[in-house]
Amino acid sequence: MRYRTLGGTGIEVSVHCLGAMMFGAVGNSDHGDSARIIHAALDTGINFVDTADMYSTGESEEIVGKALAGRREDVVLATKFHFPMGEGPNRGGNSRRWITRAIEDSLRRLRTDWIDLYQVHRPDRATDIEETLAALTDLVRQGKIRAFGCSSFPAQDIAEAHHVAERRGLYRFRTEQPPYSLLARGVETNLLPTAQRYGMGVLTWSPLASGFLSGKIRKNQPVDLGTGRAALTPFRFDPSLPENAAKFDALEQLAELAQDLGVTLPELAVAFPAAHPAVTSVIIGPRTMEQFEGLTKGAALVLDDATLDRIDEIVPPGTDLYRADGAWQPPSLEPGRRRRPVAERAAD
Repeated sequence: MRYRTLGGTGIEVSVHCLGAMMFGAVGNSDHGDSARIIHAALDTGINFVDTADMYSTGESEEIVGKALAGRREDVVLATKFHFPMGEGPNRGGNSRRWITRAIEDSLRRLRTDWIDLYQVHRPDRATDIEETLAALTDLVRQGKIRAFGCSSFPAQDIAEAHHVAERRGLYRFRTEQPPYSLLARGVETNLLPTAQRYGMGVLTWSPLASGFLSGKIRKNQPVDLGTGRAALTPFRFDPSLPENAAKFDALEQLAELAQDLGVTLPELAVAFPAAHPAVTSVIIGPRTMEQFEGLTKGAALVLDDATLDRIDEIVPPGTDLYRADGAWQPPSLEPGRRRRPVAERAAD
């Protein structure tokens, strides 16, 4: 296992991180089996585990907390906050009021006294970034967290956060966690260069493009649109739709490339993000031991320049052929923000 420094913190983390989103009700509800996967990851040299309070409404954190008993000192533990955790107002977001509650809940579920990396899961337009940074700075000073970062933040929000931190004498975001895969390379345009400029660590998620690069989906094979991720967004997985043509064409070429290299498509997909100089660690999120064992084979794969050049020919740098499920979309792109009222248009 290879290791890299996390965003100038001096903390060494494995190049592949175990994501715990699939541990709990939304994925693997067997706590014992999930713990065995976590232990297998640690035994292979993975020392980085990432979860979030909203994964299975806290159940993922509980599973991770139990599994790390007796091994906590050896693990760099990351979790996230932002999404609602219950009914009613003020049960989510990025306010100081919620952060001070969310951290205590996560510490309890994770059975630990501190969290190595506490991340803001998504931007919150209702909360000033200074409010969020000030609350997180206090948590570092209290010893409850070692560092903090953000997830799925656009480049301009990251730049603003660093400017506010410097101006107000606050601690800054040390990491960013964006979606990044062979089919979703848009972050190469602005986000990854911004992270590099500010010396941030980058933890990428969804290397399999929500299962699209799992090897189970092919252009000329029937796709079951009623199960898994395809059931949630069938329009993204339907090969008969014209807007999916380029994605399926790229998928076939990538599968051929993997075959030429003597590896599986998932192995190629997991190895790809780690090749970018801005990326610190690639999050893999297995549901079963079989999936974990398949994904970790890609951890040992290092892509040479010729392979990366071929990938660039198939999916040009900075190109998004697939938008990651759950990725944040700026409110400015919502219809009400980008279109004039119907009555005003009719008057033209």
